[in-house]
Amino acid sequence: MPDRDDVAYFGAGPAPLPTSVLQRGAEAFVNFENTGLSLAEISHRSATANKILADTKAALASLLSIPDDYEILFMHGGGSAEFSAVVHNLVAVWVEKQRRKAVADLGADKDEQVIVEKVKREVRESLRLDYLVTGSWSLKASQEAANLLEPLGKGFANVAVDSRETNGGKFGTIPPEKTWTLTPRRSQGGKGSAFAYYCDNETVDGVEFPHLPNCLDQSSQDEDDEVLVVADMSSNFLSRHVDVSKYAVIFGGAQKNIGITDVTLVIVRKDLLLSYPSPSFLHAVGVWSPPTILNWSIIAKNNSLYNTMPIFSIWIAGEVMRGLLHTHGEKGLAGQEALANEKARIIYDVLDRHPEVYQVVPNVSVRSRMNICFRVRGGDVTQEKTFLEYAEAQLLQGLKGHRSVGGIRASNYNAVPLKNVEKLAAYLMDFASKSHKPST
Repeated sequence: MPDRDDVAYFGAGPAPLPTSVLQRGAEAFVNFENTGLSLAEISHRSATANKILADTKAALASLLSIPDDYEILFMHGGGSAEFSAVVHNLVAVWVEKQRRKAVADLGADKDEQVIVEKVKREVRESLRLDYLVTGSWSLKASQEAANLLEPLGKGFANVAVDSRETNGGKFGTIPPEKTWTLTPRRSQGGKGSAFAYYCDNETVDGVEFPHLPNCLDQSSQDEDDEVLVVADMSSNFLSRHVDVSKYAVIFGGAQKNIGITDVTLVIVRKDLLLSYPSPSFLHAVGVWSPPTILNWSIIAKNNSLYNTMPIFSIWIAGEVMRGLLHTHGEKGLAGQEALANEKARIIYDVLDRHPEVYQVVPNVSVRSRMNICFRVRGGDVTQEKTFLEYAEAQLLQGLKGHRSVGGIRASNYNAVPLKNVEKLAAYLMDFASKSHKPST
């Protein structure tokens, strides 16, 4: 039976965790801090649970230098639930802006139904949600938005770019920003969008934005002209420095770089949580109100404890974060970013040295540091099966590509140690040198 240190695991999620965190977690799962209780047993409303929430928030705030005007939420449902939550919450915020403008234009004493009709017209004529579709997860997010808004009609979810259109029907590039069709802002002669959404790192397709898109990296003092930027960072969260102040919302499932499944982190501007109209007003203008369990405002008011949260999972996330703080000290996430970049470089260098054997899927300009996707001999099924079998024999595990695209995928998350990356690189070189050619 192999020891944990013998296995090099590159699964895309659930992903590896630091062994030290798992060891402490094993103790906490049986007897947390000599209380005689498991962390899976304690009340989520206990003082212990509240301290775990506060400590985990503090660690995350320290790592990302989160400004005081942002709220940190712990939620259920993974990133997929946030596809819906983003639409429900930020469309509600957009409607409230229209309601306040209608009241200012018509007067506070105007009949409520007149205000409703004015806002209803704005919903039909002006509501737009911008999506940058660069991979499988942003595609799913845009499709969820279209489904949720379908009762209003078509065209409310604006796909500003679909990278498949310029790449032979496949994901693997990010087209130039000048080709994107974002909804024009008011300063550009339009009415703007409710938000602009993108997935920072596409786990399935191995595509990562090198940085926040320039066209979204803009600040505006006029709230009617600002772009609310939403980023799904599920698979590259805490792998590099991020200027949180440039985003309205950042979210991510925990099971890749943060912890174990069953926790989703949401970082959201506090002012947005105060900008919801009443459910009855939303319904009157034809928009669903946010379901309670996805309502960021309600979750924030309840300190993420509206219902029973998995305290053990939150504690694990906090341990991972505190580990990063301890490991990198004053460097913070800059230290983790340098390590992630080096690990990715090692693997890509070997792949690029053997183009006759390995073909990296995404364009070099958008290669993910977290999910390294490639084919063996052009996607030869037999060769890729052989590659995976030989890898498994050497305890290199979790390398099979996503079922929707096939191929090979090495996920280089934070907890993957450098020695495991070096072991994979050595195997890649060995496999290439032995030239396992297709049989003739």
